[in-house]
Amino acid sequence: MREILHVQAGQCGNQIGGKFWEVVCDEHGIDPTGNYAGNSNVQLERVNVYYNEASGGRYVPRAVLMDLEPGTMDSLRTGPYGQIFRPDNFVFGQNGAGNNWAKGHYTEGA
Repeated sequence: MREILHVQAGQCGNQIGGKFWEVVCDEHGIDPTGNYAGNSNVQLERVNVYYNEASGGRYVPRAVLMDLEPGTMDSLRTGPYGQIFRPDNFVFGQNGAGNNWAKGHYTEGA
């Protein structure tokens, strides 16, 4: 069995990752609350590659989302699929790098 851990890093990675999860959820028939709402059993084949099945048949993405600031994380959590992630999968700091690579590399992210 293959299992993939999806890692999203930074503002760009998390914005792209948010859209990625919307597409994967749509392909597998997973609604924004993590429940199966599809119309074909084929959608559930290999669903365990990207998801863990939690209690109550809820599907939770196997993902780690990280950033230096909480802004992007807050946007994802309040977005359409924000409730599908486990709260402890979000890793973020309080001080961002202000879109300055050098500051993130040498100070905040070091």
